[in-house]
Amino acid sequence: MTDFTMSTDADGVATIVWDTVNKSMNVMNEQGFRDLDALIDQALADDAVKGVIITSGKEGSFAGGMDLNVIAKMKESAGDNPAQGLMDGLMECHGVLRKIERGGMDDKNKGGKPIACAMQGTGLGIGFEIPLSCHRIFVADNPKAKIGLPEIMVGIFPGMGGTTRLVRKMGAMAASPFLLEGKLSDPNKAKMAGLVDEVVPADELLAKAKEWVLSEPSIVKPWDEKGYKMPGGAPYHPAGFMTFVGASAMVNGKTQGVYPAAKALLSAVYEGAMVPFDTAIKIEARWFTNVLMNPSSSNMIRSLFINKEALEKGAVRPADVPDQSVKKVGVLGAGMMGAGIALVSALAGIEVVLIDREQEAADKGKAYTTAHMDKGIARKKATEEKKEQVLSRITATTDLDALKGCDLIVEAVFEDVGIKADMTKKVEAIVGEECIFATNTSTLPITELAKASVRAEQFIGIHFFSPVDKMLLVEIIKGAETGDRAVAKALDFVRQIKKTPIVVNDERFFYANRCIIPYINEGIRMVTEGVEPALIENAAKLIGMPLGPLQLVDETSVDLGVKIAKATKAALGDEYDDAVDEILFWMEGEGRLGRKSKAGFYSYDEKGKRQLLWEGLGEKYPVAEDQPDLAEVQNRLLFAQVLEAVGALEEGVLMDIREGDVGAILGWGFAPWSGGPLSWLDMVGTPWAVETTNALAAKHGPRFQAPKLLEDMASEGEDFYTRFAPAKAA
Repeated sequence: MTDFTMSTDADGVATIVWDTVNKSMNVMNEQGFRDLDALIDQALADDAVKGVIITSGKEGSFAGGMDLNVIAKMKESAGDNPAQGLMDGLMECHGVLRKIERGGMDDKNKGGKPIACAMQGTGLGIGFEIPLSCHRIFVADNPKAKIGLPEIMVGIFPGMGGTTRLVRKMGAMAASPFLLEGKLSDPNKAKMAGLVDEVVPADELLAKAKEWVLSEPSIVKPWDEKGYKMPGGAPYHPAGFMTFVGASAMVNGKTQGVYPAAKALLSAVYEGAMVPFDTAIKIEARWFTNVLMNPSSSNMIRSLFINKEALEKGAVRPADVPDQSVKKVGVLGAGMMGAGIALVSALAGIEVVLIDREQEAADKGKAYTTAHMDKGIARKKATEEKKEQVLSRITATTDLDALKGCDLIVEAVFEDVGIKADMTKKVEAIVGEECIFATNTSTLPITELAKASVRAEQFIGIHFFSPVDKMLLVEIIKGAETGDRAVAKALDFVRQIKKTPIVVNDERFFYANRCIIPYINEGIRMVTEGVEPALIENAAKLIGMPLGPLQLVDETSVDLGVKIAKATKAALGDEYDDAVDEILFWMEGEGRLGRKSKAGFYSYDEKGKRQLLWEGLGEKYPVAEDQPDLAEVQNRLLFAQVLEAVGALEEGVLMDIREGDVGAILGWGFAPWSGGPLSWLDMVGTPWAVETTNALAAKHGPRFQAPKLLEDMASEGEDFYTRFAPAKAA
């Protein structure tokens, strides 16, 4: 069986159909490139063929990207020289696409056959780079389709000609959102931007493409014409010079210099813009090889593509439990969290009963969905009909009897053991015996909350992150008695609402908060030590954290920090470390609760826009004359999180190493360039990590003492993804 087939009609138009075997969407593999190459050769050599259409055998899509095994095989092909293997393999692929682009023309641009691409819908990565090499791109008018080059989002850049062709087609400035931000567009927006040539009705797609192929069109690409000038100017042109200066500043401003792919992409564009096309392709391949050999990019691909996809497809789901898809969910509490859960559930087609003590509060919770859909309509992402469908699925009420028939309950009431216990008992008395009860909590132990349940094996924690509709991660927590069906139910629900799940065992703060709270506390602790607050915040950003610890407190609110501190102290007693309590309690007393009060570690203007760090902080905690090195501040902030991740793995809170890295990046934004805390340790090496933490512990205290697991691995020179390699699916 082959992924590519070709047929030629009576008019002399050869149609190459891409239909990846056993896949719902086309994915390019090693054999696929060979097959496509052979068919292009055959079509170009056949005098009966006047032109070619490349299309898809999948309804609604063209292609989803590259099978990453292609990259792995390239690396392996040259034995001890993986970089040479990559470079050779990439140039071979470029040869296929360049052959399509030239269409059999000679050196004087004479002869040749037109090759059109007819895209049924979505084309991503190589699924758009192939069309870019064709002479004209036709796309079906499918509003759900997404077209673009999202590679930068997983730590690489478009390396199969997409970077070079798009810049030559549009100019560096116009191409930058699609290359540097991975922006995706629906067909009509793609046409407006100049990404594709024609958008046509789906049932006319092949006919329109054929009509063009037979029209004897000019097929020479602009960059192959004599005298070609790049839109917007090349780097040595005054306008182009300003573009590249600005692009360099923008990339470094957004990435803080820690994402190798963005810098490599810009280098490929800059250097490639000053040479002929075929040389530019070699430059692109060289920089792409550089990125693929960088451990940062390898880690990002593994965590944000391979591992994330595996978790979403049920890598940790109990295998012997039948489908547990949710039909009707009851959401207890219509506050911000409950309203968000109701929204994503209704969008997924699930019937929702949204409960609150007051009808006004329940209605307000449902209104959150109304506002969300109205925004979608304003942006032409939704319709009035869609809005009515989604809203019709939500019943906002105070009547607990409305929960009858629910197969899942998600409790999102106030973070109080007593209140949650009361709701658990009331609701379990109403719902059926098969109903799974989930509590949405960020700090309260699930095993303790399950004591209020008469069916502890059907009681589970589902920790959503706020805002629910935007945050990608959902943390599922198993209590001591939680059974497999409850785990399967939670995982199937998360799949339905299109989130990424991790499953962890019950322990105070679970996984995400266990790691992020020490990061926040370390930043606050440094303030009390006299470290310049700006140094703390900028050190965090320079290691790739999206927010510095002080800004993060402002965003989540100071009074929440006080509440967590009090609850933790009550639970831990003498083991509790109160080093940051004084500053938090003082700020709460001053009414500086963070962004919501327009006053916190930062100052805010009247509209609530964040300004500079609050000067009053220095008056209360004077800045010391001698400041620590940047590296020391960064190591304190990193290891505050990383050591907790290792501890969670050591103690069995984390059951799968993939969840540790994916959860860290999606849950609290841990330095995505690193691939996650455990990938980062593999990158820097466990011996260096232990040496560094020992030095931090000697200077700053036992909280930096390396867990025994890390010490043992360092002594053996082990890495995490070797020792804890996930089992391969059968």
